[in-house]
Amino acid sequence: MAKYRNVFFYVITILFFSGLMYYFFIEGKTLEINQNVIHKVSEGSMWETFVASFKENLHHPLALLLAQIVTIILAARLFGWICIKIKQPAVIGEMIAGIVLGPSLLGLYFPDFSAFLFPSESLGNLQFLSQIGLILFMFIVGMELDLSVLRKKAHDAVVISHASIIIPFALGIGLSYFLYLEFAPKGVQFTSFALFIAIAMSITAFPVLARIVQERNLQKTRLGTVVITCAAADDITAWCILAAVIAIVKAGSFTSSLFVIIMAIIYVLMMIKIVRPFLKRIADLQTGKGIISKAFVAIFFLVLILSSYATEVIGIHALFGAFMAGAIMPENTKFRNLFIEKVEDVAMILLLPLFFVFTGLRTQIGLLDDSHLWITAALIISVAVVGKFAGSAFTAKFLKMSWKDSLTIGALMNTRGLMELIVLNIGYELGVLSPQIFTMMVIMALFTTFMTGPALDLINFLFKNKTSENEIIDEINANQYKVLISFDKPDSGSALLKLADNLTHKMKDKKSITVMNIAPTTELHSFDADLYKEEQFAETLETSQELKIPVKTLFKVSNDLEGDLLNISKKGNYDLLLIMLGRSIYEGSILGKLLGFTTKIINPEKLINTVKGKNPIFNSSPFDDFTLSIMDKTTIPVGIMINKNFQNATKVFVPIFDLNDFFLLEYAKNLIHNNDSQIIILDAAGEINRNTEIKETIRNIEQVAPNNISLYENQKIDKEFLATMQLMLISTQSWKKLIDSKSIWLTSIPSTLIISNN
Repeated sequence: MAKYRNVFFYVITILFFSGLMYYFFIEGKTLEINQNVIHKVSEGSMWETFVASFKENLHHPLALLLAQIVTIILAARLFGWICIKIKQPAVIGEMIAGIVLGPSLLGLYFPDFSAFLFPSESLGNLQFLSQIGLILFMFIVGMELDLSVLRKKAHDAVVISHASIIIPFALGIGLSYFLYLEFAPKGVQFTSFALFIAIAMSITAFPVLARIVQERNLQKTRLGTVVITCAAADDITAWCILAAVIAIVKAGSFTSSLFVIIMAIIYVLMMIKIVRPFLKRIADLQTGKGIISKAFVAIFFLVLILSSYATEVIGIHALFGAFMAGAIMPENTKFRNLFIEKVEDVAMILLLPLFFVFTGLRTQIGLLDDSHLWITAALIISVAVVGKFAGSAFTAKFLKMSWKDSLTIGALMNTRGLMELIVLNIGYELGVLSPQIFTMMVIMALFTTFMTGPALDLINFLFKNKTSENEIIDEINANQYKVLISFDKPDSGSALLKLADNLTHKMKDKKSITVMNIAPTTELHSFDADLYKEEQFAETLETSQELKIPVKTLFKVSNDLEGDLLNISKKGNYDLLLIMLGRSIYEGSILGKLLGFTTKIINPEKLINTVKGKNPIFNSSPFDDFTLSIMDKTTIPVGIMINKNFQNATKVFVPIFDLNDFFLLEYAKNLIHNNDSQIIILDAAGEINRNTEIKETIRNIEQVAPNNISLYENQKIDKEFLATMQLMLISTQSWKKLIDSKSIWLTSIPSTLIISNN
């Protein structure tokens, strides 16, 4: 009877209170008398009424905004992924996505859909949200500037930085002289038009440049330090000039803008002398805690909003205030990293793509409808490249840098990216730039950003030595057994190194072990790369010292982890790649499998293959997508480790399920020779007894090490047996069988090395 007690209570409660509500509704009807209640009468059928209501809901401002955001994010991720695959910054893809969704493509070929998705009355909401995204982005840009490095290295880079501004600035004013009569909006003074063209020519995209420097592993070189410092100084100088230009444009003349400029100087001094020390004291209270409390977050956001508000009211734009607020944040790298993590995802993934599309809606490539206009666009691009690329490169060469380094600095400083679009949009909103010149300048921003990667590759090719040092080393080490360890967590690197030592310990000079960590570009900032690297490698290097194993370390920042790992493993001619089993082995949902993603981002390649039928919706593989892709595309054996506090492979269990598993005996021989391991082979399917070649192989091992190998044929494998093992070697096919059969082994297995025989 007790088990029905809860059910009885549930039923009585529902019935009683449902009846009570019904009573009040009936009695409430009597209150409508003399209240002149108007009853709505539908003019059509129930279906027609539903359709009319549904259409009205589709055009509701909030529903429309949400539909726009979903479309924009999907387009931005898709085009960003495409650009990453062709070795271009994702920001280029996001810029292209904005143009594609604008009148240049979607509006041209699908005007009805474009008018439905982006009606003119909805653009105000989109603009304000995009402005919030820009404010947060500029706040991040300000925080990513490492002012301490800037102070130490400024003397090395200040000449290049200022030359990279003044030369294109002057050329931009000269270009404006030829563009003004034809392209300047009516009523706009030449000074205002020329200043905006000039500032657009002289801007550098510091965030994009910093990412490229990291991806190409230049951050530790003198060249990388110089170019990062140049870009940082360029950014600060350019934004100060832009603030002055905005003040002059709004006031109409330099003399009229003096009051605005004076107020701006007072604002900057207050931020540096008063607000910055105040924020430092607050940050010091959080030192060592590893987190930032909500109260402190509220204070920092309040500073950001007040700073943006102040500069907007002064008349030098809210974005300068956001940039300044980020720049004066406490310089503690851990603090900045923690705070950026709180802001970056919302700003970069959710809100910033709205700005790209809003820019795309203003970009009308169809306005360039004759050859003269395209020639003008080419002239603008040429002046931009000559001013920034050539100006920076020749200045660096004048300072006695090599031609390769000088040209590399020029190529990187020529990167404009998102920063250019921000400047152009400000000019457009102030009425200084016409739609035609705005479109030409957007094309210039795309071209100069896109050319950075190919230009760097060309420079490296032209100045490449006939025989590089790395090629000589590779030739010397051609006979070595080379192991590549790729890890994402410090403890993973340590465990994989112990395993690699067990496999190669007695090889001495005939082995080479490389320990590699690839950090995602989106999760690492230029100012804390050294600290991040030190933290990642600390435990692994400590293990290498304990085991007295010489290791090579390789650290790389990448926006394509899979591609770079495959490329490095191929170029290094490694004999074995060791990785940890991906964390997403049991993660994901039906929707995730359908759309081609698990926990973080949409994978367009997976989505396309799913639609084509190449990938099943329900992926039954025991491996995550990243591991599957590595096993599928690499040409060397891959060892995937499941770590259960691995220390040493003293006792090793090797189950043989079919003929395809016999390659595991080579790894067993290595463990016996290098680690004196005890190997227990299980003939799970009786294949060994039926194969004389395999029996002979095992007999040969027994002759060399008779006490180190045992063959089990009908032995029962239970939890107690597995508990005595330190390592299990198994093939990828057999591991899948264990997963599919839900083997009882899975709950009791020791540390396991799953090996693919590529």
